[in-house]
Amino acid sequence: MHIEHYEKYLRYTDRELLLLARKVGSLATRCKRLKDASSSIRIEAERRATKKKQDSVKVTMTIELPQKILRAESRKPTVLEAIDRCTQKLMPQIARYKDLHS
Repeated sequence: MHIEHYEKYLRYTDRELLLLARKVGSLATRCKRLKDASSSIRIEAERRATKKKQDSVKVTMTIELPQKILRAESRKPTVLEAIDRCTQKLMPQIARYKDLHS
């Protein structure tokens, strides 16, 4: 599994990076194909100046699997909340992928 992480106008603490790795790792335990060398996970995080404080961080997660690309996007006040929401959105997509390709 190859993980790419891009951040724009954000800085993470060591604790946040550790939690981020755990959350992405939990996705990999759901599907064996996520652990293959042919798959990759791309995480893009961006802080934006918005009128609403609850939409200040935008996170996009893209998972490239053999024969399929899964994607989720979330806007929340913190990075960890946005990543939590993206993983929640990706879980059903991974389950459907497993059902179709197992």
